[in-house]
Amino acid sequence: MDGRRRSDNFRGPYELTEETPVYVISVAAQLSGLHPQTLRQYDRLGLVSPDRTAGRGRRYSARDIELLRQVQTLSQDEGINLAGIKRIIELENQVVALQARVAEMEAALDGAAAAMQQREAAVHASYRRDLVPYQEVQQTSALVVWRPKKAKD
Repeated sequence: MDGRRRSDNFRGPYELTEETPVYVISVAAQLSGLHPQTLRQYDRLGLVSPDRTAGRGRRYSARDIELLRQVQTLSQDEGINLAGIKRIIELENQVVALQARVAEMEAALDGAAAAMQQREAAVHASYRRDLVPYQEVQQTSALVVWRPKKAKD
């Protein structure tokens, strides 16, 4: 796991998103407040892996810069070692992937529920209108006595 959260949405070639790799290593180092050699080390360790150009040059995105800042905060302020930071990033990526999967499953469930309601409505619409729904008679303990009328002579 390389610490990246790439979306599968394709945008036009000239649309910039937070995942568009545009920053060379010197600019990324300035924006993140880290030394370029530190960025190279993070890349070697798989903490933040930028995209590469055809000539193998690194290109960082805004998301990469934010991740570099997060790594710096965890390392310097929280005292977490780089192996721990890598594990944290992996777990955060797993959480994001699972949240996306839950959203997909909720959408599928909503679609299935709507389809079921449509099928149920179709069945109800197909009922014959001359039939009356059966309602169960309530059982009581009352006693009804039937007495035939006496015949008149």
